[in-house]
Amino acid sequence: MLSPRTRLCDLLGIDVPLLNAPMTPQAGGALARAVAEAGAFGMLGFDEDESDDQIAAQLALLAIAPRPRFGIGLAAWVLDRSPHLLATAIAAKPALISISFGDPAPYAQRVHDAGILLAAQVQSRARALQALDAGVDILVAQGTEAGGHTGAVGTLPLLQIVLDMTDRPVLAAGGIASGRGLAAVIAAGAAGAWVGTPFLLATESRSTPQARARILAADETQTVLTDVFDRAQRKPWPAEFRGRALRNAFEREWHDRAGRLDDAARARFEAAKGARDLDIAHVYAGESVGLLHAERPAREIVDALASGAAACLRAVEVVERV
Repeated sequence: MLSPRTRLCDLLGIDVPLLNAPMTPQAGGALARAVAEAGAFGMLGFDEDESDDQIAAQLALLAIAPRPRFGIGLAAWVLDRSPHLLATAIAAKPALISISFGDPAPYAQRVHDAGILLAAQVQSRARALQALDAGVDILVAQGTEAGGHTGAVGTLPLLQIVLDMTDRPVLAAGGIASGRGLAAVIAAGAAGAWVGTPFLLATESRSTPQARARILAADETQTVLTDVFDRAQRKPWPAEFRGRALRNAFEREWHDRAGRLDDAARARFEAAKGARDLDIAHVYAGESVGLLHAERPAREIVDALASGAAACLRAVEVVERV
């Protein structure tokens, strides 16, 4: 397999400068293993709604020999409420832990003392400065095109800002779903990409059949950045991080009614989650849904991104020589 090679490959011991985003609960142990076995770097996310036994079951999938190198994604505000999750993550002996959506500083020393690399997704210059002050090893410039919780700045402007701030490896996240996208951010100076939405359709992901169908039916115009689903679930996400999701009837009804979401609407939402009624319950996904047309194994996703990026970068080199 042809693939661009960056310093991220040497740092993480991988062949493809690509990490799957630690989406919760979709990015479990099976997806992280499949991405790693394809030559990229597999990540799984710890969901605050899952029990310790459920998290252990996902980690067990990565303990089966041969044990791949992998990473774990955590949200800082969740760690503030459930600090035992960091101990669980460290005990799993990942090569990388990411702590995002808040200040990673209170946890950085424990991660580094365990010999584990630390990453953080950043959504603004201020968040990048915070991560650098905390001593993170890898920054992820997460643009607003990304699915799930994100900021309000586009991937390309944010990537340029963060690259100018540091010589540490910077990854790009948000809107990358093809070899062209991976080539573009590497050409701009990124050490690689952090990719989420395409892996929602990986056969190894924990996406439900209903969610997969919605993603396949959506195009790039059918996402929205909203806090309505957090309000429905009473999740205390910091206000600057809203979630990019597929539009649905519930969002259209309640998106502009800040503070007015009543108990009856919340009960209706919880019932819809259980019934997998996605006219009401949510599907977090990014603007790259317009590039997705089929479910396929994670290996095929990684191979397509890697080979497509290599071809694009080779084409640029040819133009330069001419």
